[in-house]
Amino acid sequence: MIHPLDDRLREEARRFRLVFACPDCASFDPSGLGEPDRDEPGGAHARCALGYPIAPHVSPSLDGRDEIVFCKAFELR
Repeated sequence: MIHPLDDRLREEARRFRLVFACPDCASFDPSGLGEPDRDEPGGAHARCALGYPIAPHVSPSLDGRDEIVFCKAFELR
């Protein structure tokens, strides 16, 4: 789900500690026990255990963004 990111959402995300990025997801595999994916940010071997691309979700920073992409499979660790 793609959602526009405005100042209000940035402030609320910080205040309520919204987590949405791959490193906070139970399906994120930072060691990449599967095949390496060198095109993905977050390390040469980082990957989603469910096979989803991590590029839109890997960075938890809200700075410099116009939108935020939520993964439909996100499950908090």
